[in-house]
Amino acid sequence: MELLGLYHYWVFAILLMIGFYTVIAKLNLIKKLIGLTLFQAAVFLLYITMGKVEGGTAPIYAAGAETFSSPLPQVLILTAIVVGISTTALGLGLVIRIKEEYGSIEEHEIQEIDRR
Repeated sequence: MELLGLYHYWVFAILLMIGFYTVIAKLNLIKKLIGLTLFQAAVFLLYITMGKVEGGTAPIYAAGAETFSSPLPQVLILTAIVVGISTTALGLGLVIRIKEEYGSIEEHEIQEIDRR
């Protein structure tokens, strides 16, 4: 196997690290939510690429074929996408409520207000 032939794993790793860095290092709550979304997208990419079988056909057309791609990863990812969108919407709602209560969405400013 060539190292560059597995480019989807490189894309997965890069997206995962960018998302993780954003969640950990950024102080803005919106940026943290964007990082979380990137992190989720990286995991989705990993599962989708693992489900692809080289030379495989769709299971519905696999009556005489010996190899086919499993539809299970796609089904799981569809469910995960719905959960991810719901989580992002809830997070944005919480950020709006935090902005109304504290007047800021910067983490250090919110912590400073809580200390008083």
